Amino acid sequence: MPSPRSYRYRVVDVFTTQPLEGNPLAVFPEASGLDDVTMQKIAREMNLSETVFVVPATRASFSARVRIFTPTRELPFAGHPTVGTSFVLLDEGTVPAGTKQFVLEEKVGPVAIRVEQGRVETGERPLIWLTTPPISYGRTYDRLRCAQALGVAAHDLLDITPQWLSAGNPTVFIALRDRRAVDDAWLDSHGVSIIKGADAAPICVFVFTPVLEGAYARMFAPEYGVPEDPATGSSSGPLAAFMIRHRLVSGAAGTRFVSEQGTKMGRRSLLYVELHGAGGADGVDVGGYVTPIAEGTLKL
Repeated sequence: MPSPRSYRYRVVDVFTTQPLEGNPLAVFPEASGLDDVTMQKIAREMNLSETVFVVPATRASFSARVRIFTPTRELPFAGHPTVGTSFVLLDEGTVPAGTKQFVLEEKVGPVAIRVEQGRVETGERPLIWLTTPPISYGRTYDRLRCAQALGVAAHDLLDITPQWLSAGNPTVFIALRDRRAVDDAWLDSHGVSIIKGADAAPICVFVFTPVLEGAYARMFAPEYGVPEDPATGSSSGPLAAFMIRHRLVSGAAGTRFVSEQGTKMGRRSLLYVELHGAGGADGVDVGGYVTPIAEGTLKL
C-alpha cells in the first residue's frame, strides 16, 4: 500500500485582529497534485465557510492561482478567502515581504491585492485590500416575501426594494430598519425558495441596516452549505454599490466605511470598504486584518 501523501494547511481568522473572531479559513499553500474531487472532499472535511487550495498560476504576472471551495461547491471568487490567502502568501514568503501590490488568479479572473503595511514597531499586521471584480445588477424581489422568508415584520424592512447584485457570487440585498431586525432575521433553504420563487440558480441573502460607521450585517447561504457566514468580502463591494444607489452612504471618491458582520453568531468581523472615484466608478476595495490561528497536516 503506498504511503500517504501529506498536505500542510494553515487556519487563519479573517477580518479581525482578535483570535477566534472573524471568519475562519483553511489555506493549503502547496496544493499541487490534488484533483477537483479531492479538493471538494477536503473542504467538506474542514467544514468551514471556505477552504482555499493554492496552486501554480497560469501566467507569470500572477503570484498564485487560488481555488476556493465551500463544503458543497467551488466558488469563482470570495472575499475572506482572497484576503486570508494573501496574508498566508505574504507570511510564508511566497509573495516577498514588503510587496505592496500583487495579483491573484481566481476563476472570476485576476484579483488585484493591495497591502497597507502596519507599524513594525508595534507588531501591527498589514491591512490587506482586494479590488472587487466588476459588479452586475439583476432582478428585484418582493419586500413582503422577503420579510416572510426572514421571519420579520414587513415594517422591519426599509422602504427599499431588495435586489440581486453580484461580483462573482449572486447575492440578494435586503435593507432592514435597525440592528434588532438584523439580529432577529433568520433564513434556511425553505426561506430562500420563498424569496427567489422559481429561479433555479443558488443565491446568497445579505441583510443589513445602515449605521453611523457604515453597515451592520448578516449573510445567509444555505444553498452553498453555509447557514450563516461570519464575513462576506465578495458581498461588501456590491453592498457599497447598493447603499450608494439608495443614498444610505456617501458616494464621494475616497469614502471609507466599515461593515460589521458575524456579531450575532459570536464571530464579530470588521470589513473595510473604500471607494475609488465618485460612486466607486474607479473600483471598490474591500480590506481587513488577518489573525493566524493554527497549522496542521492532512494525510491522504
